[in-house]
Amino acid sequence: MARPIWSGILSFGLVSVPVSLYAATENHTVAFRQIQRGTSDRIRNKRVNERTGEEVAFGDIVKGFELAEGEYVVVEPDELDRISPGRSKTIEITGFVDLDQVEPIYFDTTYYLGPKGKEYAKVYTLLQRALEQANRAGIAMFSMRGKEYLTAVRSENGILTAHTMHFADEVRDPRSEIHTLPAADSDTAAVSDRELAMAEQLIDMLAVDWNPDDYHDTFEEKVHELIAAKQAGQEVTAPEAAPSPSNVLDLMDILGRSLENAKTGSGSAAKPDEAAAAAEAGAKSAAAKAKSRTARAGSKAAAAGRASAGHRPKDTGAKKSTSTRARPATSATGKKTSTAGSRRKEDLSELTKAELYKKATAADLPHRSTMTRDQLQHALETTGHGRHLRSAS
Repeated sequence: MARPIWSGILSFGLVSVPVSLYAATENHTVAFRQIQRGTSDRIRNKRVNERTGEEVAFGDIVKGFELAEGEYVVVEPDELDRISPGRSKTIEITGFVDLDQVEPIYFDTTYYLGPKGKEYAKVYTLLQRALEQANRAGIAMFSMRGKEYLTAVRSENGILTAHTMHFADEVRDPRSEIHTLPAADSDTAAVSDRELAMAEQLIDMLAVDWNPDDYHDTFEEKVHELIAAKQAGQEVTAPEAAPSPSNVLDLMDILGRSLENAKTGSGSAAKPDEAAAAAEAGAKSAAAKAKSRTARAGSKAAAAGRASAGHRPKDTGAKKSTSTRARPATSATGKKTSTAGSRRKEDLSELTKAELYKKATAADLPHRSTMTRDQLQHALETTGHGRHLRSAS
């Protein structure tokens, strides 16, 4: 069982709950020790005086802030200790922000928060469920190990998590840091509608549901294989060559072959003529759909404009139908699925999130692991237990 790295009080308003902080991730990087080549002698690092070359005791080392070359302001360890924020005894939430407004770049390290005892389960669950329903995170300043952190407390997968965050001045502006970024109106970055349609089609064909278990550290595995091979006296093979950059002059051909490979599920290059034909057909289809959507949007906007100006459609005298027949929906596999009009919907309002998640898994709802309880219920009710697309937050 994991040991907490911090314990204290989590508070919001007049509500407080004793909690413990746990590391949410662990590092599996293979550890090496430095030894001298040809021997088993370990190498030790020593603190030495740069001018004299003599070793310096740890107690004789102080910190210095360089003002100019060779000129320092000396700061003693106890002077830093006096102004250090120390260790917080409380994570005091001062406000709640909408998670959709927080860009991922601001999140740094994730920790788990657990109640310090079973007697605090109700207060803990109250905050967890309230944050989940509101899709918000509590913001607090938190000190640990001599450093102050901006911290976000949020609900994830039925528990509370704490994320240390970067301050605004720690996030670099990419436009000032990367001088090779293309400008929006640059001729070199101009993309045709056909190229964009083909790229979007390729993305759609390669779309998958997020499952973290599908991915693993291949470099770590290769390191272990290398160690095992050298231990057994086997020859070590050379690594595969990195792929060469795509030639922008052949971008259409590359997109066409990529689409063909995605269709066949193979990694080999397809015939250029066949790939180009398939890609062109897909691009035309995507462009036609986009044009149709634009036309429909224009018609709706025009109708809305006429309605707002006081124009009403003429009454033809025909009786309006008072009943509608629900048409069976068609799934991605081509099979017809029952809809709300063909059978009575199951009442999902009394089910727990775990029960809704089980139904979402059976219905193969994509992105279900990122949904709140209400979003799961809405997805199941809206689609009749079918598919529901949602962008991951």
